[in-house]
Amino acid sequence: MMLRRLEPHQVQELRREAVDAATLRNAAVIVDEVRRGGEEALRRYAEKFGERTAGQPLALDRNQLQAALRALPGDQRAVLERTAARIEDFTLAQRAALKDLEVPVLGGKAGHTVAPVDRAGCYAPGGRYPLPSSVLMTAVTARAAGVKEVWVASPRPAQITLAAAAVAGADGLLAVGGAHAIAALAYGVGGPPACDVVVGPGNRWVTAAKKVVAGDVGIDMLAGPSELVILADATADPGVVAADLLAQAEHDPEALPVLVTTDAALADAVDRELAGQLAELPTRDIAGAALGNGFVVIADTLSEALAVCDRLAPEHLQILTKDPDEVARRANHYGGLFIGSASAEVFGDYGIGPNHTLPTGGVARFKGGLSVFDFLRIRTWLRMNHGPDAAAAAHDAAALARLEGLEAHARAAELRLTVLPSDE
Repeated sequence: MMLRRLEPHQVQELRREAVDAATLRNAAVIVDEVRRGGEEALRRYAEKFGERTAGQPLALDRNQLQAALRALPGDQRAVLERTAARIEDFTLAQRAALKDLEVPVLGGKAGHTVAPVDRAGCYAPGGRYPLPSSVLMTAVTARAAGVKEVWVASPRPAQITLAAAAVAGADGLLAVGGAHAIAALAYGVGGPPACDVVVGPGNRWVTAAKKVVAGDVGIDMLAGPSELVILADATADPGVVAADLLAQAEHDPEALPVLVTTDAALADAVDRELAGQLAELPTRDIAGAALGNGFVVIADTLSEALAVCDRLAPEHLQILTKDPDEVARRANHYGGLFIGSASAEVFGDYGIGPNHTLPTGGVARFKGGLSVFDFLRIRTWLRMNHGPDAAAAAHDAAALARLEGLEAHARAAELRLTVLPSDE
């Protein structure tokens, strides 16, 4: 069997650590060296890992990114621009859904304003494959949120990566990766300014560094190896199921492909399809290793199958059932949801609209995917008057302050009971 079989009761909550303790300790050392040592330390790491050569600039400016875009073949440029436009349409709609607020409160008015951060750093992996899609997903989203300055970091960037940064409207690209790149974005080293938010997927070193800098800057999430759970019944096409599982498996040897089904015959057919399709796949070494992490669960009922999916709370949940819309309404925990046989998870990877940077390791129980909201601040405000309602508010505030033993708080509230010049 290509995928091992598990009983529903054997499936535990998915809590894969995004980063191991040893990597976290070592990444902290790198981050601290770059923060303290500045560009000299950053260059030392960039040259050590073969990302830059002696004397080669660490960062490329917008003019250089535009030059890469101009040199790109027309069909490739068109794909980047169409994809960026679709991402932008979706993210602008997300931004429009969150508005400033003003409501009456006792003695005045209160509300919130929605404002973007000033600077964002967007990481795009560049190791096994160039990933221009990650550049678009992060940088276009930041621009749609209204961020004034957006920088990309990616190691050994290919021309398509540089061109994607230009299409996304990036101000520059730091051509280094790993923990040292995250430190550079967070603390303003080697070209980019000190960013307010650092986002984007990466390997365990990137993830560890994001954990280290979190608090000094905002981060989106700590994403680990990719995951796909397919919930399918007897109506699903086994060839489609296998193809989608392999598409996820070829991301990384640590990826997690899972099938949850109510039909044992489908599980057998998918296993045969996996063997046949894997044999012809150029990335079969990676995908085959990932299949070793995966499994099949055969549930007695659809409700039991849904319970298994919710327990896993996967990065991607794909619904291939007779009535996918109804089943989707019953699913509770997932990063991204793909409803029906036409909705391949790979469409989510490649910019139909929603972001492909999604929570892994069960984090979907409390966190959604990257969106414009990761680049926005909700700032509250209060405007009180000097009327009778405000007096009632002052009495309550003073009483509660004394319950907590904070007399200065109480006196400051009671001072508002004094007749003061109106500033209405």
